[in-house]
Amino acid sequence: MNFSEFILAHSSEDPAALALSRDRFASQVPDFDLALTTLEVRRKLRDKVPEWYAVPSLVFPFRVSGEQCSSTVTARYKASVAAALASTLTLTPQPALLAKNAGCHVSTDAAASTFAQKRGLSGTAGRLADLTGGLGVDSWAFAQVFEEVLYNEMRPELAQAATHNFRELGLTNITVRNYALAPAASVIPSEASVSHILGDFRPDVLFLDPARRAADGRKVFRLEDCQPDVLQLLPELLAACPRILLKLSPMADITLVCKQLGCVKEVHVVAADGECKELLLVLEKDWTGPHTLTVVEDGAVLDIPDQNACHTDAPFCHTERSECISSFLFEPGKALLKAGAFDLPCHFGLSKLGQHTHLYTGEEIPSELQPFGKTFKILEMMPLDKRAIKTIGLKYPQADVTARNIPLTSDQLRAKLGVRSGGDVHIFGLHSDALHSNLLIVVQRA
Repeated sequence: MNFSEFILAHSSEDPAALALSRDRFASQVPDFDLALTTLEVRRKLRDKVPEWYAVPSLVFPFRVSGEQCSSTVTARYKASVAAALASTLTLTPQPALLAKNAGCHVSTDAAASTFAQKRGLSGTAGRLADLTGGLGVDSWAFAQVFEEVLYNEMRPELAQAATHNFRELGLTNITVRNYALAPAASVIPSEASVSHILGDFRPDVLFLDPARRAADGRKVFRLEDCQPDVLQLLPELLAACPRILLKLSPMADITLVCKQLGCVKEVHVVAADGECKELLLVLEKDWTGPHTLTVVEDGAVLDIPDQNACHTDAPFCHTERSECISSFLFEPGKALLKAGAFDLPCHFGLSKLGQHTHLYTGEEIPSELQPFGKTFKILEMMPLDKRAIKTIGLKYPQADVTARNIPLTSDQLRAKLGVRSGGDVHIFGLHSDALHSNLLIVVQRA
């Protein structure tokens, strides 16, 4: 039985259970330990990167690589952003929806194709160097839009696996190299400088995804704590290529990293399935202007070329309680919140309930904004007091509960209401700046 046959035969089995039967199975496959790890990683890739899961001959030497790798959706989005940077592509204006007074271009098609179509991208880009290859999912996506890709990975096991996997995936335009990246001034025998890794490869775009784990396994997100240290390498990177695409932890502080790097031209915040997945920065040599902001939420793309759209002096809702709450409530998604676009919904005609509440109301929620958050129909609103808690709790015995900017946690508010989680009703306990009071708002997904 060869490796692929073993993987297919045991795809539905628990790798831990197979490990207990080592004596029985070890003779059936050349590298039993690699097969076990591959089976475990494949489980993670089944929904994350289904194109790789469909090829049973791929090998995966490290479990953590399956956790850290990009999904198909995020990898292809990165590839479209990188392709837009390549000098061989021609950009032509494309029609786009325009948010009222916001200068925001909105589309709700698949993220990668939308990003490319809106910028008039066509054809194949030039050359890209992925200096922190990892499992290789990003390089796989880059290879589909670039003529040539250089993949570099410091761990020899991953580099060897990538060589095998790219061949099994039918990719012939990726060159694999195996070096640890370090600043030229501090290179030791086991490391290499940017120029040494690139050799005669002249990229149009450099891509880096620094490892976000410390030596002791802790997760880190500050630039200076990641490996390689992009801050130290930046002069060498920009000398090698004037355009860099950098992937950072979604926990990174956008304002801080833009200040540290100093030449950030674009910021992309990518969210999916209710989580902020990636923070992508486009760096350009000698760039000193402000950066644009692009927000991606489950395939919908929102361009915010004007940073003033994220901030406004727009007033809060009217002071009359009967007028304060409109027909609908909008809760921004993770990407908008991570981007710090707390006032952006006001440019779409919505009223914010409170400066730190991050909930908005309107007689309707514009269709351009809906993909970037949740839209609720408001059922009723009451002051947050003992009477309201008793009334709402009895009327809605099952509901999800969220506390915003009040001296209670969501669990504490749920306990006071005495409701069970679930159902199609949501109860928000929040502070209204306009009314100078706390409210209970009962809503239902629109």
